[in-house]
Amino acid sequence: MFAVFRPGKAIAHLFGLLLLVTLAGQAQANPRYAAIVIDAENGTVLHAANADASRYPASLTKMMTLYLLFEAMEQGRMNLNTAMPVSAHAASMPQTNISLKKGDTLRVRDAIPALIVRSANDVAVVVAEALAGSESGFARRMTAKARELKMYNTTFRNASGLPDSQQIATARDLATLSLRLMKDYPAYYHYFSTPSFTYKGRTYHSHNRMVQNLPGVDGMKTGYIRASGFNVATSALRDDRRVVAVVMGGKTAQSRDQQMASLIDRSIGRATQVARASAGMTATATPTEVSTLAVRQAIKQSSQAQAPVRLSPVARTLPTAQTMTDDSLGWAVQIGSFRMPEQAQSRASDAARRLGNLAQARAAVTEVEISNRKLFRARLIGFEKQQAQNACQHLSRQGMDCLVVRL
Repeated sequence: MFAVFRPGKAIAHLFGLLLLVTLAGQAQANPRYAAIVIDAENGTVLHAANADASRYPASLTKMMTLYLLFEAMEQGRMNLNTAMPVSAHAASMPQTNISLKKGDTLRVRDAIPALIVRSANDVAVVVAEALAGSESGFARRMTAKARELKMYNTTFRNASGLPDSQQIATARDLATLSLRLMKDYPAYYHYFSTPSFTYKGRTYHSHNRMVQNLPGVDGMKTGYIRASGFNVATSALRDDRRVVAVVMGGKTAQSRDQQMASLIDRSIGRATQVARASAGMTATATPTEVSTLAVRQAIKQSSQAQAPVRLSPVARTLPTAQTMTDDSLGWAVQIGSFRMPEQAQSRASDAARRLGNLAQARAAVTEVEISNRKLFRARLIGFEKQQAQNACQHLSRQGMDCLVVRL
């Protein structure tokens, strides 16, 4: 069998090598540097540098604080209107904070943007004490959850990321956490792109300039302490490819952001090249691979040929072969994950009513297992990308959390 020279693939490989050489030099110049980029669709590692080296997470810690808060909300133990008491310990937290006072109460709906936009240390302690009774107890829960999520090289000692020599993580573990936040609690992911929020008459603006300045970036979180340097976890969707990336140890916020921008640009290009090569059925493709691609193409043609079905009434569909066929291609608006299928169906029905005649799609309730718990996801499926984005924006303006996902 003759080898086939593919210029596009060779060029992509060359870019990858140049990127590795460049970043290796940067890593040697900065001993705190670490980075990783992962294809969110299939888990492929597109770039890694010191990805498993221990680093201080700083305020990227708050992503785990939020994970456990979202988990409590999904389990019905908390909701957006839950009022959490502010203790003397919480009120004593240093900047960055929102100047909470002992005896105050803080609603969950204010705590979420305060953690993401302001990276408020006092709010992190309020959440920790509300969920576990004490910050130290909450830190143990955080570490236990890290192990459950296969973040084996992460240990938490506090809820905020304030300096602690024993609070460590790796770029790979934090990328894992970023992916799990998106996939396990998609109804809350939109908070990570919040540019600002107002609390008690004062408006706070996000530290995360990536969301506003880099095309395709729609979350996640920044962090800094002197021992860590400038950290950031980022998710970006571009050219129908989503990547999750972590950069740690930046010397300045600006250099960190520039490094992240470069990684995202190159990694998405590489992921797209890989996807196109796979879709092109290269000469080395096995009969099984060819068959799989042919089946996917047939499903796509069948889906395109079907007449659209209006959102109402909602059809309750659990994971069957037909459900997988319907969901294998296209875009969806995900409304949330619920403990009971009836809850998911009710939320999908509500979303359908809110959209009215603005869109046509199919509604589906699918069963998933998250952290050894069975949950039911409510989705509106059958959208094109722009239609899904428009529908989610319409729902968000009406106060309904949603996330656009690629199926």
